[in-house]
Order: sequence, then structure tokens, then C-alpha cells
Amino acid sequence: MATIAAILGRILIGALFVFAGFGKVIDPVSTASYMEAESPFPGSLAMAVGIFEIVAGLVLASGFMTRIASALLIGFTAVATLFFHEQVTNEVQAAMALKNLAIIGGLMMVFAYGQVRGQIGMWRERDRAHDAEVRAARAEGRAETAPSAD
Repeated sequence: MATIAAILGRILIGALFVFAGFGKVIDPVSTASYMEAESPFPGSLAMAVGIFEIVAGLVLASGFMTRIASALLIGFTAVATLFFHEQVTNEVQAAMALKNLAIIGGLMMVFAYGQVRGQIGMWRERDRAHDAEVRAARAEGRAETAPSAD
């Protein structure tokens, strides 16, 4: 179950960036004006930011190079939080900053455990190895608690 949850979580976090990127690519003028008004970044980066979010989100969701993708997205999200949601006295901005912190936390989990592959055979092999370890530990415990015939 942990493997399935890790894969689904990675896909959902990736989808968040893909959809956000599509919004920026579809309406780069609004994104550019928002960037210029709220940060020191030039609005000409709007399209590049949108494309980055789409590509990094797809790479993350696919499971290919997840550690690199998650590290890049952690940095991206941290910078976005610092420059676009720094007014934590504003209730909406504070909520957006906290949301971004949660996303960074999820991306850190992907970074730590993101190399999970989606292969059924690997899951079965891992489960068999785990079951064998549990049986061996139980047998060892029974052997230690059995009365000795001295």
C-alpha cells in the first residue's frame, strides 16, 4: 500500500504543477503583469515559468528522475513563496504561503522516497522478502523463548 500511496502522491503533486503551468502558458499576459507587480522578476519570464512547471510536473508524475525534479520544484516553490506570498499578515497570502510550505513538505517526501517504481513484480518480490524476514524473526523469537532441555 505504501508504494501505491507514494506513486499516487507523486502523480498528484506533479499534476498541481502541470495545471498551474498550463494556466500561465494559456494566459501569459496576466502572469507577466502579476510577476512584475509582485516581484522583482521581469514579466518576460512568464512563459518560461509556465513551461518549466509543466515539464517538471510531468517528469515528477512520471517517476523519471524524481529526485532531480522534486529538488528543482522545492527551490521553485520556495522562491515563489518568498517573492509572491511574503505578506503573511494578509490572510489570503498567509494561506497561500502555508499551502506552499505543505507542497514543499510533500516534495521533500518525494525526494526522500521518490525512486519508487511502479512495477508489480517488484512489489511482490519486496513483499516476499518482507514476509520471509518476519517469519525468520518469529522463528528466532520462538527458539529463544523455548525451554532448554539441560
